[in-house]
Amino acid sequence: MSVEHILPDRQLKELQKAMLDFMHTQGYTESAAAFARETGNEDFVADAKDRHHNLLAKKWTSVIRLQKKIMDLETRLSKLQEDIRTGAVSTRRGTKSAEWLPRPPAKHTLVQHRLPITCVRFHPQYTVLATASEDMTVKIWDSESGDFERTLKGHTKTVQDMAFDAKGAVLVTCSADLTLRVWDVADEYKCVRTLHGHDHCVSAVSFVGTDKIVSASRDKTIKVWELSTGYCIKTLTGHSDWVRGLGVSPDARMLCTASNDQSVRLWDLASGECKGDMRGHENVVEVAKFVPPAAHPFLRRLAGLPPVPVAKANGTAPDTTEDAVSASYFVISGSRDKTLRLWDCASQQLLHTFKGHDDWVRDFVVHPSGKTMITVSDDKTMRIWDLATGRCSKTIEASEHFTSCIDFSPVNPLVATGSVDTQVKLWECR
Repeated sequence: MSVEHILPDRQLKELQKAMLDFMHTQGYTESAAAFARETGNEDFVADAKDRHHNLLAKKWTSVIRLQKKIMDLETRLSKLQEDIRTGAVSTRRGTKSAEWLPRPPAKHTLVQHRLPITCVRFHPQYTVLATASEDMTVKIWDSESGDFERTLKGHTKTVQDMAFDAKGAVLVTCSADLTLRVWDVADEYKCVRTLHGHDHCVSAVSFVGTDKIVSASRDKTIKVWELSTGYCIKTLTGHSDWVRGLGVSPDARMLCTASNDQSVRLWDLASGECKGDMRGHENVVEVAKFVPPAAHPFLRRLAGLPPVPVAKANGTAPDTTEDAVSASYFVISGSRDKTLRLWDCASQQLLHTFKGHDDWVRDFVVHPSGKTMITVSDDKTMRIWDLATGRCSKTIEASEHFTSCIDFSPVNPLVATGSVDTQVKLWECR
């Protein structure tokens, strides 16, 4: 009697080879030989370097993890249905979900790292959070459930920063061990390339488009790398001290950098030319980022600038490059002088100073709505700022030690913060 296969022939062969590898690994040689004969795989040779090695065990582990997630989701769905039935669900009238802000207490506290947290990054498409630490590791978590998933090892000193590409297929990390590492997310986060070239601690990293990476270092340089080859294709010089942070403009044309020399610099990524040197901070500048376009109308109102016309009456764009740059680029920087500063990239003028933190400002993120900014500091707080007025509207006690990093999830309403106390906290926005 013929049996219809559920799997296509190619997948069936893959499964058979994975099963044969498992049998050989477990020492079931006679069973493996019989199975190989019956399935027509007599030429299969178990090899630790073969892609079928341990594949069955990995897939089984993934299935168990997914089953647990499904059960958790079913439980939550049942609870929500019961809440709706009994009228226990309340809505915040007049507030759109896109404008929700983090509220205490923290939804999850993630405890696995052994030393201070240096960076937190959400995956751009999935409910995944990556955390980096001075313990030389990166850890991967399910951001919805708070479950720990895996540890990425390879760096030999503090992991300083990391970034996912736009599709979330690649994670790149940088370290005090002078290297950057590229991890293939789809292939169990396998390290596929190590980039060498900096002469000191690599402190920040970001993607530029799909095939370029930019990094900043204590060697006072910024390097541009080609992802596909791992080659350094450009080195930018100009800072007189450690370059601590960097940000890439939304159109990937410009770069901003923050340095121990107390300056924020602007760079043209195509030419490598320094286009601006903005000064005003009174201590080390820890972080600098371009502001997303959604926040521009609120920042122009804050600075007393007129709204930018979208187009002329005849439908054409503004006349000059300067007009386009002025409409496109604002930078916010955070410093050890306890302030954040807003800069107009076209004029290189300081537009506003955000004052309120009681210690070093370490990181910030602009809310997707563009209306608010969320900052973290060594004063252990997370502060929420109204970008139209420049005022701090809310202060949240974020940790028991210096709060060092923050990120906002593009997938679900969550904010992650990391602290010197080795803990990562997930805050639900509502």
